[in-house]
Amino acid sequence: MSYTLIIVEKPDAARRISESIADRKPVHHENYGVSYYEFTVNGKPHICVPAVGHLFVLDVKKTENSKGWSYPVFDYGWVPTYTRKGTEWTEKYLKNIEKLAKGAADFIDAADVDNEGEVLLFNILRFLCGVEDAKRMKFSTLTKDELIESYKNIESHIMFPMLEAGLTRHELDWLYGINLTRALTLALKSASTGFNVLSTGRVQGPTLEILMQRELEIISFKPTPFWQLELHVKVDGEELVAAFEQDKIWEKDDADRIFSDCKGKDATVKDIKKKQYQQNPPVPFNTTDLQSEAYANFGFSPTQTLSIVEGLYQAGYVSYPRSSSQKLPPSIGYSKILKAIGKLAPYKKFVENILKKGDPRPVEGARSDPAHPAVYVTHETPDTGKLNPQQKKIYDLIARRTLATFAEAAVRETNTVALDVNGNRFLLVGKKTLEPGWTEIYAPYLSRDEIILPDLKIGQALKVDRLDMLSKETQPPGRYSQGSILKELEKRDLGTKATRADILQTLYDRGYVTGKSINVTKLGEAVVRTLEEYSPKIVSEELTRHFEDEMELVYKSGKKREDIVDEAKTVLAEILEDFRKNEKEIGKKLLEGFTEAKKEASRLGICPKCGNELRIMRSKTGGQFVGCDGYPKCTNLYPLPRIAKIQSIGRTCKECGTPMIQVIRRARRPFRMCIDPNCTTKASWGKKK
Repeated sequence: MSYTLIIVEKPDAARRISESIADRKPVHHENYGVSYYEFTVNGKPHICVPAVGHLFVLDVKKTENSKGWSYPVFDYGWVPTYTRKGTEWTEKYLKNIEKLAKGAADFIDAADVDNEGEVLLFNILRFLCGVEDAKRMKFSTLTKDELIESYKNIESHIMFPMLEAGLTRHELDWLYGINLTRALTLALKSASTGFNVLSTGRVQGPTLEILMQRELEIISFKPTPFWQLELHVKVDGEELVAAFEQDKIWEKDDADRIFSDCKGKDATVKDIKKKQYQQNPPVPFNTTDLQSEAYANFGFSPTQTLSIVEGLYQAGYVSYPRSSSQKLPPSIGYSKILKAIGKLAPYKKFVENILKKGDPRPVEGARSDPAHPAVYVTHETPDTGKLNPQQKKIYDLIARRTLATFAEAAVRETNTVALDVNGNRFLLVGKKTLEPGWTEIYAPYLSRDEIILPDLKIGQALKVDRLDMLSKETQPPGRYSQGSILKELEKRDLGTKATRADILQTLYDRGYVTGKSINVTKLGEAVVRTLEEYSPKIVSEELTRHFEDEMELVYKSGKKREDIVDEAKTVLAEILEDFRKNEKEIGKKLLEGFTEAKKEASRLGICPKCGNELRIMRSKTGGQFVGCDGYPKCTNLYPLPRIAKIQSIGRTCKECGTPMIQVIRRARRPFRMCIDPNCTTKASWGKKK
């Protein structure tokens, strides 16, 4: 018996799609330990089978002359993912699809609707199913209603423009990544005896350059002194602070003169101005906005946020998380979503207020996405008690943001009171909310000043308690956070909503950057400075953006993938030729940075037993531990967590006095601890709550 084979990206999606569109409960089967589902739709037999992400990846074509590392590499092709070390477990998913494809009469592509999904499914179709086209289900949520509609309105072909754009991006990123990584790594190897991988890429290079430019702005910043005057007055026992009308006084003589004029004098209310203004609701979340907000409120890294939202999406609770859009179209069913969310206690009151006004319409932003709306909560609401703590936080954030877009604008009032002190003008500024509107919904994630001034009258005399002259300096620009650098990359059109978080994570993983407020390490600095000197195109925003624009043309106007890839190869060949000419000089500079970075990263603090330096060291088996420079006289050592990146945070534990470290694991929130396993701060570790 032949059947229609529906292929999806992940196991959870296979189950949800099967249960949603089947005539009756699907029958669960397994091949090679991998699930698939058998059912009928309108009496016709179907099987739904999952992949597990990309089952094929680009790799170097192996020849007799391709032993070891060399560059340039322009001869490549698609190979099964399981042939890569560490991904052997994906083979069973490939074999399962390959086996089921043999009995299929036709195929349905039900991957995520984006470039990655289309590439992933196309490779499965052509390499495992023997076809290069299929029907296409398109959806933005895994809710039953939308999946049924998607099946009813199934399209006859896969999305070829999106596929071509995706294939172009894969090839360009692979070509840049492998060639530039090999060039950097071999340059370092030429100057040292070890083999250490240094990577860069088409977007990774410019991203590191942006971070380095901010580092240089901070280092080269020269502070400028200025002075501020503050007037302390009391009204009905309440102390109020008024600031001189010129916020910053740049000349000390001017500040001294004004201070002298006002010292010992009382104030008179000269003017009162009240102004009301509207504070409009925020626009719906796109991927970058969501990642930035989650980082600001919860400290979740961008990759961690995406992982959490992906889980909520697979469960049907939120829409597709990788979207550039800030728009929510009517087709998502505003009222249906609102009524469903309103059944959850934390949101009931807000939904009632929104629905009272009738015909709910969300605020929208300027950005759009051809494949998906903004990220929103669906009408399939969770039992929040079954969500883990991280999922609860992200769900609440998206739910409140979704609701806020439907709410009224907030009305705020500023109250500016001008005080006269011997001919000098000082200002009291009050702020208050008259109508909370959307801010009541989004309150947990807002910081609002509420400064209520007492009733004052023009001509009223106020007793001055104190006059202060504050000496300050201008501050350098702040470092990027993980949230703000994503917004910067989006603003500059570098990378995509799906790749920016991974690019940033790679910079951390390679040791090029560190910290919540992002610092470029000695190694990162060495890589950037070396590339700027010998191969500036690698860190060029303009070149990267040029290829981003070219890939957009593949999708929008059918520009040929081959033409763009050929251009990229030509540019790469020129870059790599220059690189090879200077390989030894580049290697020396990289080695200096690499050596300094290793020393810098390994230092933790002072040994409490002998006073020498404590460092992160490696055992013969490759494990990490903390040892003392005083060895063998001092044998003090401490264990470290496994499979984690360890960073010093420059502080000691208040309880035991040993150095504090930050432990970083991929797709998990970093945490801090001291290195002493017997410290009282760890007394409750491992105990069940």
